[in-house]
Amino acid sequence: MTQINELDTPSLILDKPKLEKNIAFAQARARELGVVWRPHLKTHKCIEIARMQLDGACGPATVSTVREAEYFAAAGITDLIYAVGIAPHKLARIDALNRAGADVKIILDNVPAAQAVSRFCRENQSKIGVLIEIDCDGHRSGLKPNDPAMVEVASSLTDGARFLGVLTHAGESYNARTTQEIEAAAASESQALTDACALLSEAGFACSIVSVGSTPTFVRTRKRFGSVTEYRSGVGAFYDLVMAGLGVCKVEDIALSVLVSVIGWQEDKSWIITDGGFLAMSRDRGTASQSVDCGYGLVCDVEGNLIEDLWVKQCNQEHGVICRRDGAPFDVKAYALDTKLRILPNHACPTAAAFEAYNVVQGQTVTAVWQRCNRW
Repeated sequence: MTQINELDTPSLILDKPKLEKNIAFAQARARELGVVWRPHLKTHKCIEIARMQLDGACGPATVSTVREAEYFAAAGITDLIYAVGIAPHKLARIDALNRAGADVKIILDNVPAAQAVSRFCRENQSKIGVLIEIDCDGHRSGLKPNDPAMVEVASSLTDGARFLGVLTHAGESYNARTTQEIEAAAASESQALTDACALLSEAGFACSIVSVGSTPTFVRTRKRFGSVTEYRSGVGAFYDLVMAGLGVCKVEDIALSVLVSVIGWQEDKSWIITDGGFLAMSRDRGTASQSVDCGYGLVCDVEGNLIEDLWVKQCNQEHGVICRRDGAPFDVKAYALDTKLRILPNHACPTAAAFEAYNVVQGQTVTAVWQRCNRW
């Protein structure tokens, strides 16, 4: 079998025992909360990982692109929520999936979108399940949980466009500074949907799906709130340095890394130069606003052991610069030419998106290569 040291670089490394541990935690967490876990597959975009996550063969699961929906539905995972506001030109692809036996539900947050879905269903004799997106924290899309426009949106769903419930994402939890702030975000996201359900119920619209989710709130919520029926989480399959900075996981829980090679040095600057630039690591600097900035990633040896005090200070397109965090000089040539190192990512989703496949490892052995479904 191939050993990690034999791989080309940059390569994407997935530690299978850590992956299994992270998935088992999420499954147990859902049972503890008494909710359905609808894992978000956008982080890994990989059928082998999805099958490890799901209790049922067909789902439930969440996707963020129509291409993901097509990929997973073709593999038999058919109970899906496409959790990005619908652009009407994509409805034909959603409809094709549903006519082939899938149950892909969509989300929206405005009357024109609801009317467009209804018109499409009427003209094509189609049926599409719809959730209204709720903005629980001002992070991005959605209606406020007390906005009467929700009723107008729900009323605009006709002719096969079926109202099913509400969905929110506590994106601001990623900016939390303390565990208490994450717990507060969890309570806020659930309360937002409880309030939205009450408003809709008064108007005669029952919510069969009440969907909340972000990895920080899923991990740190103290209890199931209100009428929540399901939790979504994605990056928790891998974790990353942002999650570690939030206290959601430990650095040693991070299952994903990028294998790079030493290609040279700048001795006067105490820099190690690698072939892992921002096209491999991504431009994401999500830890920059946290109490501990991890640059473009933390450095591990080829076995995955963290090398204290080293970080990727800067990245160019194909070059990574490793140095001591405190800038102190050290013997950079102790890391010989072509030495393999593993870099832990700030944000697992964009880092993984730079690659077409995972090199799945146990110890130093590559036991499998799993393909990803990239693009849109």
